[in-house]
Parts: sequence; C-alpha cells; structure tokens
Amino acid sequence: MPDSTGSVPEPQVCDKAIGLGRVGLALSTAARGHRLAAARELRDIGLYPGQEVVLQHLNVNGPSRPCDIVTAVNLDPSTVTRMIQRLEKSGFVERRSDPDDRRATLVSLSQQGEAIIDKARQAWRSLEQRTGDGLSAAEQDQLVRLLERVEANLAPCAEGMDEVPE
Repeated sequence: MPDSTGSVPEPQVCDKAIGLGRVGLALSTAARGHRLAAARELRDIGLYPGQEVVLQHLNVNGPSRPCDIVTAVNLDPSTVTRMIQRLEKSGFVERRSDPDDRRATLVSLSQQGEAIIDKARQAWRSLEQRTGDGLSAAEQDQLVRLLERVEANLAPCAEGMDEVPE
C-alpha cells in the first residue's frame, strides 16, 4: 500500500521471502483492494462478484443457454453453474426448457433480475469513482495504459488458464 508520500514501500520480510517486488506487490495489493471493494458494493445489493456480469449478459442477449453464458463470461462451467444456481435461488433468474430443444435449458432474467441491473451499474460507477479518486484524468489515462502493458506482459504466462486453480 502506498505511504503518505504516494510511494510504494519496499516489500516486507515475508513479501521478500516469496519474491514479491515493488511492482508485483503494488499491483497485487491494488487488485485485492479493488476486488474487496467490488464485493462490498455488490453484496450491498444482494449479489456476489461475477453475478452482475451474468445478469448483464442476459440483459443484453436475452435468454441464453448456460454453455453460451460460459463462453460469454469466460469462466469455468462449474463456476457459472454455481452462479446460475445462486441467482435462481435469489430470484434474479429463471430456468426453463428451450422450446427449440427440450434437452437444453435457457436462463433468463426474472423481473427481480431486471430491476437489479441498474443497481449493479450504479455499484460499478461508484467503484470506478472511488478507484479514480485523487487521480487526474491524465493520470487515469496513464494508469490504464500502464496496466494494459502489464496485462500484455503477463498474457503469455496466463495462456490456457481461464481461472486461478483452487
């Protein structure tokens, strides 16, 4: 975490022991903070992280087969299955047989799911605001460019992995 001067401190003993450098530590810490803040924003409206992406997919594309949702959100099928089960239990989605293929299932937004889409958007707008607080527009643009470069550097290492293994 940056100190009062905005500098990222040198890694502590345990961070050094596992080989984290300043850039890796800063990136890891910021990503964790962002994930936790997103989880809190979403929890406050009754969602778990990632569920808003499934809901948005259904909002834009209409009723979808689970396999199409998996492809669209780029997550493991078992993860999407659990998300759909939780969303259905919470009343945000409904499942029914596909009229074109009775063996297949379609997932669609319920009325409650349609109503939460705007709240999810507002949660992400709030998080975006908080994330950029204290950064000028130029600094935000620079941060995005730098993160895109970091992502490009790491892409070959992540090839073939959709998620972090448990």
